[in-house]
Amino acid sequence: MDPAADTLTLADFSQPIAAPTTASAASDSALLDAYSQAVVSAAEKISPSVVKIDAVHLAKTSSGKSREQAGGGSGFVFTPDGLILTNSHVVHGAKRIRASLSDGRQFPAHTIGDDPATDLAVIRIDAPSLVAAPLGDSQRLRVGQLVIAIGNPYGFQYTVTAGVVSALGRSLRSYSGRLIDDVIQSDASLNPGNSGGPLVTSDGSVVGVNTATIMGAQGLCFAIGINTAKFVAGRLLRDGKIRRSYIGVEAQTLPLHRRLVRFYDLPQESGVVVISVQDPGPAKQAGLREGDVILALDGKPVAGVDDLHRLLTDARVGVTSTLTVLRRTEKLALKVLPEEVQES
Repeated sequence: MDPAADTLTLADFSQPIAAPTTASAASDSALLDAYSQAVVSAAEKISPSVVKIDAVHLAKTSSGKSREQAGGGSGFVFTPDGLILTNSHVVHGAKRIRASLSDGRQFPAHTIGDDPATDLAVIRIDAPSLVAAPLGDSQRLRVGQLVIAIGNPYGFQYTVTAGVVSALGRSLRSYSGRLIDDVIQSDASLNPGNSGGPLVTSDGSVVGVNTATIMGAQGLCFAIGINTAKFVAGRLLRDGKIRRSYIGVEAQTLPLHRRLVRFYDLPQESGVVVISVQDPGPAKQAGLREGDVILALDGKPVAGVDDLHRLLTDARVGVTSTLTVLRRTEKLALKVLPEEVQES
């Protein structure tokens, strides 16, 4: 082999780069046109269903007096009879709500129900000729898939941004402190006012409800999966709220000593240490004490506070459950009767 054949000189780098051929340029143009057409088609399909929401809340002044405070966000019609999905933080506790449609019509709205734990709410307007947004399946999303967000950032109505699904299965802490699971992360730009608007795929199907950004970060935007929203909306329509259970403890996640993990052959290396017990309350009646470490509920491991929240569903309200607890070095089984959370 000739060594000179593998040797590069400055002259090699000084050669001009070949211009793209007519065929490759046409191919790139076709791809860009296809991308643009996908965004345009999805936006045109979903825009008639998107609404601008203006909400008036009562706020306390420094002198203790009440004054009206205006806020707002976005939402979308999901049934022809006027049901609208939005974020809980947009309408929670609102004195007045008004929804503006893409055709300029405005209607007063009232809240059917809202769930701060998932930051979702259903409101209703009484209006004719509404276009319901088609709902997709967030479980079928793939990382890298094109998504389009439509909303009203800073009051600029029906703003369209596009991006890709950056990640799936994220967890996001809601305003109530609970974790929202299976959150969609995308880089479709969101700003204040986008909250509650739809995140849609290229075929115009809603796969998420836009909910949050991270202040100071770019390209980190989050949406609640539409499958979660369908479940929550169904319960809100049926009951006006989401029922959840509680046992009445203040607790925090605690790492467990490796000796205890090995001795009791535990599947996790952390538990939930009880800081205080509500009196009266289910935990108090069950004999739970401060300093006890909760390891499991009905045999399901509890590695942290969020695990305990996930297990305390509406199905456990009024149903006797078994708490597996570590008291100092003794493993105990306590019977507890969870009660329903009474949210304001």
